[in-house]
Amino acid sequence: MIKVTLKDGSVKEFNNAISVLDIAKSISEGLARNAYCGIVNGKVEDLRFVVDKDSTLEICTFDSQEGKNAFRHTASHVLAMAVKRLFPNVKLAIGPSIENGFYYDFDSEKSFISEDLAKIEDEMRKIIKENPEIKRFELPRNEALELMKDEPYKLELINDLGKDEIISFYQIGDFVDLCAGPHIMSLKPLKAIKLLSCTGAYWKGNEKNKMLSRIYATAFQKKSDLDAHLEALEEAKKRDHNKLGRELKYFMTDENVGQGLPLIMPKGARIIQTLQRWVEDEEEKRGYVLTKTPLMAKSDLYKVSGHWDHYKDGMFVLGDEEKDDEVLALRPMTCPFQYTIYNAEQHSYRDLPIRYAETSTLFRKEASGEMHGLIRVRQFTLADGHIVCTPEQLEEEFKGVVSLIDYIMNTLGIAGDISYRFSKWDPNNTEKYINNPEAWESTQDIMRNILNHLNINYVEADDEAAFYGPKLDIQFKNVHGKEDTIITVQIDFALAERFNMTYVDKDGEKKRPYIIHRSSIGCYERTLAMLIEKYAGALPTWLCPVQAKILPISDKYNDYADKVANELRNRGLKVETDYRAEKIGYKIREARLERTPYILVVGEKEAENNEVSVRSRKNGEEGAIALDTLVNRIANEVYNKEI
Repeated sequence: MIKVTLKDGSVKEFNNAISVLDIAKSISEGLARNAYCGIVNGKVEDLRFVVDKDSTLEICTFDSQEGKNAFRHTASHVLAMAVKRLFPNVKLAIGPSIENGFYYDFDSEKSFISEDLAKIEDEMRKIIKENPEIKRFELPRNEALELMKDEPYKLELINDLGKDEIISFYQIGDFVDLCAGPHIMSLKPLKAIKLLSCTGAYWKGNEKNKMLSRIYATAFQKKSDLDAHLEALEEAKKRDHNKLGRELKYFMTDENVGQGLPLIMPKGARIIQTLQRWVEDEEEKRGYVLTKTPLMAKSDLYKVSGHWDHYKDGMFVLGDEEKDDEVLALRPMTCPFQYTIYNAEQHSYRDLPIRYAETSTLFRKEASGEMHGLIRVRQFTLADGHIVCTPEQLEEEFKGVVSLIDYIMNTLGIAGDISYRFSKWDPNNTEKYINNPEAWESTQDIMRNILNHLNINYVEADDEAAFYGPKLDIQFKNVHGKEDTIITVQIDFALAERFNMTYVDKDGEKKRPYIIHRSSIGCYERTLAMLIEKYAGALPTWLCPVQAKILPISDKYNDYADKVANELRNRGLKVETDYRAEKIGYKIREARLERTPYILVVGEKEAENNEVSVRSRKNGEEGAIALDTLVNRIANEVYNKEI
């Protein structure tokens, strides 16, 4: 007798081994029709999977992410099948499902153009209409290699598998692909598919490998759901900071400067300056002391910190260790520099905590395929900081960091859009992490307890920690649904010892401090990208590079326009005046496209009455308002950082 415990806690009993699909049928035919995979003992399995012992089971439909993944992963194989029918010489790489769709990577002599995508999509519909049978089978390694002998990327994947791993395949009609699954039982549910774009992608994400052609696509059960998704994608394109930020002249890129090295233009620089001044002032209020440290250092410093052993591939190294007496590297982090400052004098427990802060320019050697707009770049500006404290102070200091982050996220209006991830080490990845299992487990327990005391709703993630300790990652999704880490808070158990950092405790003994690595607003470039997408370019007034634009009706009123501008500037507001000999309607349209919060039109009547004619982003046409009234209104809005 096999007992299967379902998600609701109920137990079903079966006399013999039984497939996940048949278990679904035993519950209801409707569930079986809509089921796409199952989670058996915590592992996602195909509906064909046979349960032969007491197990837990959750049946997954399209309503679950697991069900969507199985559905779309099957669609990715249909995509590959269609491409092979139309372009037989193309070689297959990989085709996983992703959060809102799927992709497949192909090694093709030429990139796919829009006309190709249309043909491939039509071929996919033909295949779905044919509805060939889907089969799963396994082969020993030698037979698997023989079957895939004409597919070099599949051969590499097979050779990457451990000797005890199962090598499985899925067959759709006459098309066979190496795949772990799961797949749905039939192609019939694939009623709404759409190929979205084709881009380049390096094999295995490594820029040293060949560039492949990646086709992005999505699939739904209903055309109406696909249409809604495509509409959301169009809205996302409008909000995409990479497009909108350039249109608003916040940043630009130039191939002569280099990839991942955006040029922040005057308006974008003004926004970052506003954020930076606010953050630095707030950190000072909370007891942080400022440091200013070099942009590079000798390799010796990074060898002490461990970056040379665990992070060198992500650093820009200046010089050759075999040829040069002195090798430098651009800094990827500020921590070794601030620890060196700490060690410049002996500290007592009475000195702690010491909270160091620095607006630091950092450099990361990102792969070219990973870079995107302002979100992932090779040079960035971080609101960095490190807190050196006693063990007794650790929890209170950690809480203080989270409090600061909460204040900043709430003020920016994005507190409801973030999530928390508790990132831990992977004990099997000793190249990536300092290999001290006892310290890792102890520090992770400490952080978990602190997070629980703070009532933070977090998920845990293995193999996402820093090389020296676990971290709390604050996550934010961009308009395309990709999740990025915007802020991290880390507890460091290793570097105090590596740098021989000590303090004299109450008992007169030297002891090791705890260190909290933290940011308060994260990377300013990434924050700017996030704000552009959050507000579709219409940033809160206090952040706008131009808070009011003054439009004289003709050059006869330029002097009054200057007076209005000076009144606003004297209150610390950011103003532009448009003196061009253009029609007023044209000037207004341009100012609106620039997302200017206040458009102030001035002419004869306004000059006589010391007024301005106001068009605000919030209220539209507001008519004539006394100048001093409006100046106070905008100044208060900015001072209170209203959203």
